[in-house]
Amino acid sequence: MFLHIGGDNVVALEELVAIMDMETTKRESTREFLGFAADEKLVVHIGKREREKSIVITANRIYLSPISTATLLKRSLLQEEDVS
Repeated sequence: MFLHIGGDNVVALEELVAIMDMETTKRESTREFLGFAADEKLVVHIGKREREKSIVITANRIYLSPISTATLLKRSLLQEEDVS
């Protein structure tokens, strides 16, 4: 199953590692992590910059999504229900 994370972007649920709120970027460790990932060209901005609401971490990329963590959680739970 796939999770729509904004724009034309979807990620496979089995590739999903974590979804974090952008509020976590207030922590130095999160800023360092994102800085390292950006240096390695692993960060994908979805939509307009400064409007990101969540960080979607997959096995291969990090997406900065304009969709809230609550909405992404609801979508992922709906996907799991469809499988059952």
